[in-house]
Amino acid sequence: MSTPFRYTEPLPPKSATGRVAEVYQQLSRDFGIDRPVTFVVLSSAPEILAPAWALMRESLLAGPGGRTGKELAALGVSLANKCPFCVDAHTVLLHATGDHALAERLARGEQPENEEHARVLAWGQSTRAPGTALEPYPFPREHAPGYLGTAFAFHFINRIASALLTERLMPGNAQRLRPVRSLMGRTLARTVRRTVRPGAALALLDAPAPGPAWADGTPVGPAYAALRTAASAGAGLLDSEDRTVVRQTLRDWDGEHPPLALGGFPDRRERPGARLALLAALAPYRITDEDITAWRKPEHTDHCLVHLVAFGAFAAVDRIESALPLHTAEEAS
Repeated sequence: MSTPFRYTEPLPPKSATGRVAEVYQQLSRDFGIDRPVTFVVLSSAPEILAPAWALMRESLLAGPGGRTGKELAALGVSLANKCPFCVDAHTVLLHATGDHALAERLARGEQPENEEHARVLAWGQSTRAPGTALEPYPFPREHAPGYLGTAFAFHFINRIASALLTERLMPGNAQRLRPVRSLMGRTLARTVRRTVRPGAALALLDAPAPGPAWADGTPVGPAYAALRTAASAGAGLLDSEDRTVVRQTLRDWDGEHPPLALGGFPDRRERPGARLALLAALAPYRITDEDITAWRKPEHTDHCLVHLVAFGAFAAVDRIESALPLHTAEEAS
């Protein structure tokens, strides 16, 4: 039987207990999708699953700013990261907001007719390149925590999806048929248009800490900080030289996608862990069976693989976030 999962075999969601079951319950209620595979794939590492969900919930669903605008920003991020799974998902979710004509223009690869929508989509795409001037924002400044949190959430989720899932949102990629997209969106409409109470996902986190200044004291901040802490733990799967290679490569990354030859990437025979982490960061869609086989030893469980991929994925997020002009302003003050 075909499965949407690559390289891991998550437990059936119906058998979930503890924190995983609590996350699934919130997901079903607030996101409207019962156990979406983008989160099920993280279930072997609940300490990553919970903050990944929390960041998405507190920014995209409950954070400041309209849902259509944040879906456009997330779509822009997904286009920049070449994640067809997430591009299809956000097109469906735009149908759910009621913006059917907009969703179909984007599905055809066209630009939004509305100039404000076009600016938000372009803004989302621009966030892949560290140091890009993201201001002036194409949305009210008070909505920045919601939009920035959404962008960072999907820079992470895109990489997880591209690394550990197939491209098929539905069997046979049926979501690429207009009637199917529309029907899926209408099915989700009631949940998507409902007001979601901010902060509920923080109860799923272990001692959430205050977040970065751009989150402006909203629940987006602790969710972001928790995901950063959880994902960073994956560095423990690499030796010090591997960590140095990853850190130095990310420091020099300008947002470009790697060339086909993957020049400058570690050799999979010599440094398979560093290679896998960097692929997860910069080009997760380029991860191959050979890359996984070269790294994976008998002691490397699904839990380990999720942690290593999450480490690489968040290393890219951290590179983008740490290059925000806001950090420069803070350091100078």
